[in-house]
Amino acid sequence: MPPQTPPAEWDEPTWRGLVQRLRAGRSLRPASWPGGARCAVALSFDSDHETNELRDGANSLARLSWGEYGARRGIPRIRRALDRHGAKASFFVPAVSALLHPEEQRALADDGHEIALHGWIHELNTTLAPARERELMLRAADTLEQVTGRRPVGMRTPSWDYSPATLGIAREMGLIYDSSMFSDDDPYELVENAAPTGLVELPVEWIRDDAAYFMMNRHGAQRPYTPPEAVLDIFLREFEGARDEGGLFLLTMHPHVIGYRSRIFILEELLSRIAEAGDCWVATHEQIARHCAQSAGLEGSP
Repeated sequence: MPPQTPPAEWDEPTWRGLVQRLRAGRSLRPASWPGGARCAVALSFDSDHETNELRDGANSLARLSWGEYGARRGIPRIRRALDRHGAKASFFVPAVSALLHPEEQRALADDGHEIALHGWIHELNTTLAPARERELMLRAADTLEQVTGRRPVGMRTPSWDYSPATLGIAREMGLIYDSSMFSDDDPYELVENAAPTGLVELPVEWIRDDAAYFMMNRHGAQRPYTPPEAVLDIFLREFEGARDEGGLFLLTMHPHVIGYRSRIFILEELLSRIAEAGDCWVATHEQIARHCAQSAGLEGSP
């Protein structure tokens, strides 16, 4: 826990120690991508479905139905778009979502997509005791393995919420990558208290997340809205920048956000532009993390 004194009164060992708990280490952007590709593309979908409202107490039946929309309409549209382009993606799935929609996870896995960890019920890790967080992460991994037949090898923390215990639990579980942190555009090695961990970070950003542009809370202050055409333009600029630099373009989407009739064209147009470029490696997070680890000679890399 951070010290109880005001931050302005912290001494240097205190504030430096807090900063050093989890940092970006060496870049893991490889010298080359498979097949001579110019850049890597990692498309991800956080299949939160009903768990956002369940985590908050399940008081709103309407918000539960909004989550159901992601499974009922969003996922089928996403699958069709990916299938048309032969693109494989990563789906970060809370375990409760997997239990509510097991056929969805099995179908995605059968299609060659990755099913990865996204908490138990979309809980906030920083609100949990370390032992409780560990139990939920292990239970979530067991559940995804039971549903899909394959144990997950990577994670994205719910709401990108990282506690001081999270990384240690991930390492104990033998995960090969995380996708919850923001320190770079390209893959890097996570460093904990100045010690390299061997864990690949595939960094995220709100700029490359559909929820930041479309989510709203009718009874709160959260009412952002950006026209879909403008969101597509932002995503394309991020993609083109990654391609120019030979790096990673990682996009986070949500079935209950991107899956609407007026928004799914963003994914479809993006896939078309990526295909037209003809020099991009579209792969799952697992595939990209394994390639980066092997290229860097990380100890114990698969």
